[in-house]
Amino acid sequence: MAIPPLVAPGPELTTEQKARYARHILLPEIGIDGQRRLANARVLVVGAGGLGSPALMYLAAAGVGTIGVVDDDVVDASNLQRQVVHGIADVGRPKTESAAETVAAINPLVTVVRHDLRLTSENALEILADYDVVLDGADNFPTRYLVNDACVFLGLPHVWGSIYRFDGQVSVWFSGHGPCYRCVFPDPPPPDAVPSCATGGVLGVLCAAVGSVQVAEAVKLIVGQGEPLVGRLLVHDALRQTWDSLTVRADPECPVCGESPTVTSLVDYEQFCGMPGASLGESVQEGADPDGASAPAFAEVSATELATMLAARESGDREFELVDVREPGERAVVSIPGARALHLDRFRDGTAAEELPRGIPLVLMCKSGVRSAEAAGLLAATGRGDVANLTGGVLAWVKDVDPSLPVY
Repeated sequence: MAIPPLVAPGPELTTEQKARYARHILLPEIGIDGQRRLANARVLVVGAGGLGSPALMYLAAAGVGTIGVVDDDVVDASNLQRQVVHGIADVGRPKTESAAETVAAINPLVTVVRHDLRLTSENALEILADYDVVLDGADNFPTRYLVNDACVFLGLPHVWGSIYRFDGQVSVWFSGHGPCYRCVFPDPPPPDAVPSCATGGVLGVLCAAVGSVQVAEAVKLIVGQGEPLVGRLLVHDALRQTWDSLTVRADPECPVCGESPTVTSLVDYEQFCGMPGASLGESVQEGADPDGASAPAFAEVSATELATMLAARESGDREFELVDVREPGERAVVSIPGARALHLDRFRDGTAAEELPRGIPLVLMCKSGVRSAEAAGLLAATGRGDVANLTGGVLAWVKDVDPSLPVY
């Protein structure tokens, strides 16, 4: 389905621009007119991470005149395996700062607008309203639903991508022309039901494959050529090296873009996705579940307290078992010595309660303390009162006990 060009042509191209974009100009589908549209376009990239990195670089190389980038994070060494807009010298710098510098080195003719913040219901409409296209590289569900709803309200195309391990997905959500994100994914998955790249991993080069498709879609929309991925979901399997296209349709009962919408303003997306401000560990420890009923309590221990406990266990003065509920790949990156591996799924299906010894106190751990808090709550619900959770997980251990260990 062809869509008219989103952006009007800008000023006549300079000699420098004609030389730089000659290979575009040679394409009849772009030509001088299309390149002027690109130079006049404003594209917002949400996230300067795995998908945002190749997107920012190729948008700059294509000559998109104004590129906005939203991110409130700083560069970490674990990002460098896939976030190619950053380098080793950028570790510790704001991602928007590093990205803007790289974009300027690729193409000084484009303008980068930095938004050093996290998109929220309070600022999203104001920020997105200044752009023609939104390219979504968000890595969490609250932000994806927020961006979708804001784009629907503003009438903007939402070029969306998602990656996990070896799999990628791309589509263009554009209310009025096709479905929005909520039409196809009306309900977010339960918290922690879908592991993130931070816990499940991702093939680095997959980001380039998906991010480059997103840029191609943005360019097509700007110049009004080809058939954009409106009403289609592109699914990529890097292990099989396949690309499949699925037809998706607008839902007339969609609460945001349907015939009788019930969501007419931005909402609390953390709450919508079942991610309240308090962590799972905090809510269980305080003895309240989402329905207000009493929940079994468990203790919390800090990383430094655990170090003391482990030293006492080593000397024979204390007995307890440390249980790591993470994925095998996570444990291969960094582990706490003496921990027993028992995956969270074993707690969810009840087998862990049967397998773990009675009469010996337990301390459960994961990456940040969220998954282990769930496991601790499940054990406490079986009647065990000798269960504790490591606050902050292995990340707290590295920070407070052994900074020589890697983080991920």
